[in-house]
Amino acid sequence: MSERNDEPADRPVFTVEPWCVREPELRLDRLAQSESVFALSNGHVGLRGNLDEGEPHGLPGSYLNSFYEQRPLPHAEAGYGYPDEGQTVINVTNGKLIRLLVDDEPFDVRYGRLHAHERNLDMRAGTLTRNVEWTSPADRRVKITSVRLVSLTQRAVAAICYEVEPVGQAVRVVAQSELVANESLPDMGRDPRTAAALESPLESEEHQTNGSKAILVHRTKRSGLRMAAGMAHHIEGPDRMAIDSESFPDVGRITISTRLEPGERLRIVKFVAYGWSSQRSRPALHDQVVAALAGAKHAGWTGLLDEQRAYLDDFWAGADVEVDGDAEIQQAVRFGLFHILQAGARAERRMIPAKGLTGPGYDGHAFWDTETFVLPVLTYTHPGAAADALAWRHMTLPLAREHATKMGLAGAAFPWRTIRGQECSGYWPAGTAAFHINADIADAVVRYVDATQDVPFEREIGLELLVETARLWRRLGHHDVEGVFRIDGVTGPDEYSAVVDNNVYTNLMAQRNLREAAATAMRHPDLAERLNVTTEEAASWRDAAAAMLIPYDERLGVHPQNEGFTNHARWDFAATRPEHYPLLLNFPYFDLYRKQVIKQADLVLAMHLNGHAFTEEQKARNFHYYEALTVRDSSLSAQTQAVMAAEVGQLELAHDYLGETALMDLHDLARNTRDGLHIASMAGAWSGLVAGFGGMRVDGGTLCFAPRLPGGISRLAFRLRYRGRCVHVAVTHEQATYELLAGEELELFHHGERLLVADKPVEREVPADPAPPRAMQPVRREPRPRRTDPHLQAPGRSRGGNRT
Repeated sequence: MSERNDEPADRPVFTVEPWCVREPELRLDRLAQSESVFALSNGHVGLRGNLDEGEPHGLPGSYLNSFYEQRPLPHAEAGYGYPDEGQTVINVTNGKLIRLLVDDEPFDVRYGRLHAHERNLDMRAGTLTRNVEWTSPADRRVKITSVRLVSLTQRAVAAICYEVEPVGQAVRVVAQSELVANESLPDMGRDPRTAAALESPLESEEHQTNGSKAILVHRTKRSGLRMAAGMAHHIEGPDRMAIDSESFPDVGRITISTRLEPGERLRIVKFVAYGWSSQRSRPALHDQVVAALAGAKHAGWTGLLDEQRAYLDDFWAGADVEVDGDAEIQQAVRFGLFHILQAGARAERRMIPAKGLTGPGYDGHAFWDTETFVLPVLTYTHPGAAADALAWRHMTLPLAREHATKMGLAGAAFPWRTIRGQECSGYWPAGTAAFHINADIADAVVRYVDATQDVPFEREIGLELLVETARLWRRLGHHDVEGVFRIDGVTGPDEYSAVVDNNVYTNLMAQRNLREAAATAMRHPDLAERLNVTTEEAASWRDAAAAMLIPYDERLGVHPQNEGFTNHARWDFAATRPEHYPLLLNFPYFDLYRKQVIKQADLVLAMHLNGHAFTEEQKARNFHYYEALTVRDSSLSAQTQAVMAAEVGQLELAHDYLGETALMDLHDLARNTRDGLHIASMAGAWSGLVAGFGGMRVDGGTLCFAPRLPGGISRLAFRLRYRGRCVHVAVTHEQATYELLAGEELELFHHGERLLVADKPVEREVPADPAPPRAMQPVRREPRPRRTDPHLQAPGRSRGGNRT
């Protein structure tokens, strides 16, 4: 997954503000990054933050969740079970375009004079606002304002309010509102993390205009998916306006021409609607888009804004996180929560890709990080979206069963990377061999059911997922001659080790999967019988879990990441130059696989998700040992290291790691934000604060907290949803306060002390920080330290950053 490069940017692109991300000037050299940061989505429709006029651009992008094209997946040498075809998300019809001509001069920020240019992502309103003042090469000055949204309430709809005013003298203006398919895309290079470029993937089936409306219908050439895009307009301006329309196979265009006197304004409200299907006919999709446009026009621009704000108000009421003392982290955690919500809010039984719908990185695929990093956030803040994501996994069960059968296994083997459910990884060691994804899905099911008590979900979706993944583990592993249950030949989360025996993370997650499958089958014997779960089969799951091998190195007093790992030679970190990271792009996998070097947290992640399997002393020793080996060539690593650093008392180190995961995209630390945002890394901002400094865990259906703060954060407060309650936790260096905002009384634990929270807040002291010696990282791979700046303490103060 994503690799990092934490060299600081030359100067900040965005101001630091608590509820918005603002770009005070246009940076053409960072345009692709800002397009990802300013992307708007609802989980079904995603629009990159491209300029309204379309050019210049870093990477054009409009996406529909799970709408993809097939492409050949060649192999240097064929092997049994290798996939022959891959799936790549495609840039669908662009409905964002509004081109402007001022006295015959195209509005283009690269020409004329740009007096002002500001864009602002408002995370409470759910809108992207752009304010521009520009003088054309012919010396005609105009003010342009646009506000864009992708509706969280009307799933198929996006809308833009676009306004033009003359400054100083009258101007002739022509606005061209367009739908454009098969846009030309820039070369993405040879980096394996980028998407495969597919030229003109859409074939036209219909194009038409009617007044100020236009519709285009297309079909993909290989995957056979059909999509429709439509636009309608509400136009206000001088009486002397002309409106024309035209359409072609890949273009629908509405042209508005008028003359604006000083004090007059042209206002265009553009409603855009999308629909796609693998089965529905062209007329059906056409009518679906027409209906969506009618609903949007009925609500009107103001109605859409009001609906958006109300939806987000409800979300923040149960999800907001407040951070005093580190303004960058305050902004970043809300930015992360906003984009996580956008990725899943209206996905409705579709996947949550690694990049959400913000860019084409990783070909638009979903991986294990959805269940392991993103769904915990949604489970405790917006649980319906977590249920939808797991329902998508359930819908792909037939393909997962087929995949398992092809490999000679039982149950279901979910793909390492996919869009529609088929395995799209062409590299076995770092793909399908990472069977832990099946336990990760099971873990997400267990977490969701615990947090919501959603029995219908458990019966209709959860049980079958648990049963089929348990069957996989029972067949994949075996009892050795001593009765120990082994799982050999698998790859854990660390992609610098592959096809190993008894990876601790995998075995612990499989152990939980087996136990939970047996327990859930016992709770629902009628459904278990329909799934052919016998008493003997459930007993075999419990036996395998009880006998699971968890390797331990008595000589070093640590858990080896997998059997034999601590016997490998250590990587020569001192001889590795900074430009040679990420290692996977500069060294052969053969060398990485046989050395002690870790791409991303693996054993440390096992300690986070399976804390009861380790003593406190083991956690501290393991953490120190693996810190010295982990190079964090993945954006997934820092959040886990932040959580566990906080748990073992390394609070300042945890704060440093929190900065890395939280600012991955706002600071473009990996230099690949242009390809889309790192959704799982942004989830790490929430995890680092709530699970790290808040110490949140769940034990036997009870919330447990062990809060402690680093020196750079003076107060942390967060809200979460659990079993019908809304819980508010506020922490300072001296005390923690627990309060119920909604729901019945709740039992919880504070540093091991049982509390009952009812109608009044409950306060407790925060124990002193144990402050153990700081763990050491590989040479030149230390996280950048968080430094406090007194100017950043005041909320809303616009500063570029606080790094030196």
